[in-house]
Amino acid sequence: MNKKPSKSFAQELDRYITPFRYDGSGKFHLKDHKTDEKGDLDKEKALVLLDANKKRLIEFQEKLYAQDRWSLLIVFQAMDAGGKDSAIKAIFEGINPQGCEVTAFKAPSSKELDHDFLWRHAIALPERGHIGIFNRSHYEECLVTRVHPEILAKEKLPPKLVTKNIWKERFEDISAFERYLCRNGTVVLKFFLNVSREEQRERFLERLEDPAKQWKFSMDDIKERALWPRYQAVYQDIVRHTATSHAPWYVVPADHKWFARVVIGSVINAALEKLDLRFPRADKASLEEFEQVRKALEKEGTGGKKQAK
Repeated sequence: MNKKPSKSFAQELDRYITPFRYDGSGKFHLKDHKTDEKGDLDKEKALVLLDANKKRLIEFQEKLYAQDRWSLLIVFQAMDAGGKDSAIKAIFEGINPQGCEVTAFKAPSSKELDHDFLWRHAIALPERGHIGIFNRSHYEECLVTRVHPEILAKEKLPPKLVTKNIWKERFEDISAFERYLCRNGTVVLKFFLNVSREEQRERFLERLEDPAKQWKFSMDDIKERALWPRYQAVYQDIVRHTATSHAPWYVVPADHKWFARVVIGSVINAALEKLDLRFPRADKASLEEFEQVRKALEKEGTGGKKQAK
């Protein structure tokens, strides 16, 4: 009797991936995506899965780095207090820092404003064998600049290029940019941490009450919170127009941080498993040389022991 083939790691994790994936096919409405989803998990079960995902990710990253062929770009977008920083810290704990870089994009510098809007993101891309994490990303150029037109005015674009079509054009440019990356061996994973306004309020209050977290709070956070409906509408537009089969969006329920981390970790591990990563194998000539070196080292060790006697 033939045994059924065992499920791959990616298949086991699928229930934490597919429900939150949008690749541009069909309609997308942000309001249809729950922010407090927990799947079939409670926090205790989630922590077990998080630990398994973390160990698996460490193994994948070692092979990714050694193979030196693929690279992984992970994009995080969220409203303030959406959980980006803590997710990065929790999911990538134990990863070899030599093969992983986190870039947090703040307000552009004067030098960055003298370049095209994708320039500072392009120079921060991960090299082959590396994982690059964008804490906020090129999508800010279709988000904050759209909510705050005065920021767009500082980008020194020729006035004739700032038309009603500029956002459509930027969506096209970003999609082409991500397609180019995928065609050159960079896997692009994009996460929107979908937090509710009520949960954001609770997290702001927690920051205000905890001296160890007060440094995270800014009065600008409250100003941006007042623009919540506008931000939600723009995020919906971004996901609708830039989700593709090669670079889909994952709309992650983020009210429960532990569940958000399960989704993110599962997506990352499943994507890496599909790359069939392996440690490079030495060729026959190298193996013969290794054997000679091994024998020489063993002989050297034997001689050293005799001298010690």
